[in-house]
Amino acid sequence: MREEATRERIQRLMVALGEAARGPGTTWFTGGATAVLLGWREATIDVDLRFDPEPPGVFEALRDLKERLAINVELAWPPDFIPVLPGWRERSLFVATHGRVDFYHYDLYAQALCKVERGHDQDRHDVRTMLARGLIAASELRLHLSSIEPALVRYPAIDPVAFRARLDEALRG
Repeated sequence: MREEATRERIQRLMVALGEAARGPGTTWFTGGATAVLLGWREATIDVDLRFDPEPPGVFEALRDLKERLAINVELAWPPDFIPVLPGWRERSLFVATHGRVDFYHYDLYAQALCKVERGHDQDRHDVRTMLARGLIAASELRLHLSSIEPALVRYPAIDPVAFRARLDEALRG
């Protein structure tokens, strides 16, 4: 049985992935993993991450690590759900290096926009927390949504008008 992923479990996962990697690469955390590591949640159900570039050997180790560490790992990141925000790499926050693997929080603006678009209660809480902690700014969030609006045509499940309305609602608090 898998348990919630706490800061300690996520840190153990990072060390183990670093040890398993046979070459360099980068791991991008999103969602609950970011919330836990940045300290506004105690735990998360899933560790959402993506490898890019993929460190050789991590996929071969991942199944065993999930069982050994008793945590859920999901391969997900914002470009699966919304268009890529220009400059996302530069805005991503460094977490740590283990072995030859660098770990980052994927761009918090992209994470926030994904949460706004999805609109679950926990997502709204996370966006309010990011704003309150000064991790993101409302004016920048609006600019980033504007920058990707033309590309939303490639995401037919997203209604751009509803997305903008959810952002306005999230920013009103």
